[in-house]
Amino acid sequence: MDDQQVPDIEGQLRLLSDQLTLPKPGECLLCYTYRMLEFGCNGLIWARHYRDLMAPRATGLEARLAAKGGYCDCEIFANGYEPNADLWDPGGYCAEHQPDPLPPCQQVRRGSTQPCRLWRPRWRPPGGRVYRWW
Repeated sequence: MDDQQVPDIEGQLRLLSDQLTLPKPGECLLCYTYRMLEFGCNGLIWARHYRDLMAPRATGLEARLAAKGGYCDCEIFANGYEPNADLWDPGGYCAEHQPDPLPPCQQVRRGSTQPCRLWRPRWRPPGGRVYRWW
């Protein structure tokens, strides 16, 4: 087989990687991060990736998420935000009470790191403290 018949495997893998991990047009930070948790959680990797691509001027993102207890991508949902029950199908919750599958994002403007209407802040008692998991 000559070189022209060899498929560009690396190029195809890069294209597939982009298709799986790039934010969709109009997708909010939380819908993107929730979708990316399928690939694991290791700090604020996905939230930062979203910020770098979609809202590079949002320099206070980490501090804002930490103030809600989101010290890593999964803690954004464990401590900071929960599904807005008015917009999710209650029959579509998995064993951990997380929505499955994710409904379509309600869209945000480009450059925003605010959640769409699918998410609402988790209730905490006034002055309630958020603890890190480790």
